[in-house]
Amino acid sequence: MKKISWICILLLTGLAASAKDIYCYGSLQNDLYQLLKREGFSIKQYNTPEAAVKAAPKGAGVFIIAARYPAMDPLNKISQQLLDEAGKKSLKLYIEYPTAFPDLSIPAKPLETHLERGVVTADIFGAQLPQMSLLGIHNCHVLPVEVKDPLIVLAKVVGFDKAEYGLADTKSYPLLFEQGNALVCMTGLSNFETGRYGPEGSIKTVWSYILSRMGVNNLDAWKEDVHPMFGRNDKLPATARANSIKKGVAWFDNGRFFIHPSWKQDWLKYGSNGLTPVGPMVSQSKPNGDGSLGILEGHTSTIYYDGTQQYRYWMRADVQGEVSMALAAAGSFLNNKTYKEKSANLIDYLFKTSNMRAGAKNDPTSAAYGLIGWATTNAGTFYGDDNARAILGMIGAAGYLHTNKWDKELAEAIMGNFRTTGKYGFRGERLEEGDIIKNGWQHYENRDIIFPSPHFESWMWACYLWLYNKTNYAPLLTKTKEAIRITMESYPDKWKWGSSMQTQRARMILPLAWLVRVEDTRDHREWLDKMVHEITKYQDESGAIREELGKGKGMFKSLSKNEDYGTDEGSLIFRNGEKAACMLYTCNFALFSLNEAYTATGKYKDVVDKLSDFLTRVQVSSQVHKDLDGAWFRGFDYGRWDYWASNSDAGWGTWCTLTGWIQSWIVTTQVQIQQQQSFWDVTKNSAIGGPGKAVIESMMKK
Repeated sequence: MKKISWICILLLTGLAASAKDIYCYGSLQNDLYQLLKREGFSIKQYNTPEAAVKAAPKGAGVFIIAARYPAMDPLNKISQQLLDEAGKKSLKLYIEYPTAFPDLSIPAKPLETHLERGVVTADIFGAQLPQMSLLGIHNCHVLPVEVKDPLIVLAKVVGFDKAEYGLADTKSYPLLFEQGNALVCMTGLSNFETGRYGPEGSIKTVWSYILSRMGVNNLDAWKEDVHPMFGRNDKLPATARANSIKKGVAWFDNGRFFIHPSWKQDWLKYGSNGLTPVGPMVSQSKPNGDGSLGILEGHTSTIYYDGTQQYRYWMRADVQGEVSMALAAAGSFLNNKTYKEKSANLIDYLFKTSNMRAGAKNDPTSAAYGLIGWATTNAGTFYGDDNARAILGMIGAAGYLHTNKWDKELAEAIMGNFRTTGKYGFRGERLEEGDIIKNGWQHYENRDIIFPSPHFESWMWACYLWLYNKTNYAPLLTKTKEAIRITMESYPDKWKWGSSMQTQRARMILPLAWLVRVEDTRDHREWLDKMVHEITKYQDESGAIREELGKGKGMFKSLSKNEDYGTDEGSLIFRNGEKAACMLYTCNFALFSLNEAYTATGKYKDVVDKLSDFLTRVQVSSQVHKDLDGAWFRGFDYGRWDYWASNSDAGWGTWCTLTGWIQSWIVTTQVQIQQQQSFWDVTKNSAIGGPGKAVIESMMKK
C-alpha cells in the first residue's frame, strides 16, 4: 500500500509540475513570457514552432511568437502539417505575427501605423470590453490579411474609448481571430508592456481571455513600465508634494532637454522645420546644457513599439520663460544653485542670444518693439497668450532670484503687447511682425476687435494688472476691466472655446483674482466666485477637473467622421461626461489660477488642495523610461486611473509632455502651495515700477 501511495504522489507531483509548463517558440525576453514566468510558470523554449508543437504533451498550450517584433521572423512559418499535428494532440495554439499560415495571404512586410487603434469586434471579452471598445496598440505593425469574423481589428476611428462611428467608412485590418484550432494575431500583441499598450485594464482583459483559452487563469504579476506615482486611494505621505517638486524639476535634466554645445547640431537639424520640428529623443549618454542655449519643448504624443516617444525640437519663447520660473521656484525651495543659474541663463537666452527679441523687436523706433517672437523658427509671429506666459514666467523667476536685471525688458514686453491691444482690451489670436510694422501700433490700438477667448486673451490681462499694480498707469486697469466685463457678459454662449470649455474657465480665473487684488469690489468678487464655481462643479472627488466641450463647434475641426481623427488640434474627449482630465490646457493652469484666487480671497482652499493632490498622484513614474520619470502627460482617465484619452490632437495629444505649459506651471504652483505663497506674494517686491514708468512714457508717445 505504501509503495502504491508513493507512486500516486509522484504521479500527481509530475502532473502538477507539467500544469505549470509553458511550451513556446520565440524570445524569452518577450513581455508575455516574462509575465508568465512571474506568474510561476516554467517556460520551455524551442528553436522552431515545429519543435514546440512536437514537445508539447496532449492538451497543452503552445505559444508561437515572432522572435523580434516588429521584425519579420523567417522561422515563424506555420504549415498545415504543424496544425494537423497540433490538432491530433488537442493542443491549444496562440500564434502571433507569422510569416506564413495556410489559406492566409501574408505580405512580405508589415504595415506600420500610428493613428490607428485596436477595435473590439466580437462580444467575447465580457461586459468590461464590449464591441467597439478601443485599445491602444501603439505604433502597431500589422500584417494585413483577409479573414471573416475577427475578434479585434485595427482602424483609424473617432472616439474616447469606443469607435463612435463604427467601422463602415474606415479601412480595418484583422488583428486577432480564430483560424481552425488556433488563435492567430497579426501584430505583436505580446509586446504589451514594452509598447505601453492601454488602457491597462482593457489590455489585461484581452490577455486574460487569450490565456484562459490556453489554460492560464490568473494574472497577478502584471507590470507597467510607465504608471502614475500613486493610486487613486493611496494615502499620500507627508513628503509627497515635496518629492513631486523634486522629481518634477529633475525631469528637465533627466530628459536631456537643455541644449548642449556638443549636440547643438541635432537641434539645428530637427528644430529648423517650423511645421514639424520632431526628432529622436536625446540619448541619456549626452550631456545637458546650462540653459544658455535654451530648452526644448518636450515629447510628442506618439508612442513607438519600443515604448519611446520622439521629442519636439521647437525652441519656443513661452517655454523659456515658463521653465525659468519653475527652475527658480524649485531652486529656491530646494536651495539648489544650479537650478537658479539655469533659470537666469534661459532668460538671457530669450532676451539677448536668440532671435525672439531681436531685429525690429529690439528697435525702439519699431512698432514691433518689445514684442517676443513665438519661436526661433517663427520669430515674427506674436501670440498674446504665449507672450503672456513667457512674461509671467520671467517675472516669477526674477521674484525668486531677487533680481531686477530684466525689469526694463519685461516692461517693454508688456507694453509692446498693450499698445497693440484694441479699444476694448482684445488682441485676437495672433499678430504678425510685418503687418505691425506696415500698419503702425496705433492701428491696432484703435481696432474695435472683440475676441472673448480667455485662452488667447486673459493672461495678458493679468500681465496688465500686475504692471498696473507696480506703476499705477491707469489705462492698464481701465482697458483690462472693460475686456473682462465684456468677456464675463459673453459667458458662456459667445466664448470661443477652442477644444475645451474648461480651458477657458481655467484661464479666466487668474485675471479675475488679480482684479480683486487691485480693485476689490463686490462685482469683481462675484465674477471670480462665478468662474471658480463653473470650473469646480466638474471636479471629481479625486481632485481631477473633468474636461467639457462647449456648445456648438469649437475653434478646431469637428470630428464628424473617422477620417477626421488626427487631422487638427482637438479635445481629449468625444462627448461630455467622459472622465478625462487635461494637464496641458486645464488642470495645470487651474492649479496656478485657483491658488492665486485662494490667496487673494481666503476662499477655495479645498479645491486647490484636492487638485494639488491629484497632480501629485498622476505624475509619471518609470524606472524604464528616465526621460518620462517625473513628467506629467497631457491626458489622464481618472475613471480608469490610467494615461488614456482620445489622441486625436495632431500636435499635442494624450501622451505629450511640455517643459513649459505643463511641467512648469505645476512645479511652480506646487512650490507655492508647499510654502503657503502665491505668485503675487513672490513678486510683490519687484522694483519694476521705476523702469516701467520710463518705458511707458517712451513707448506710449503718439
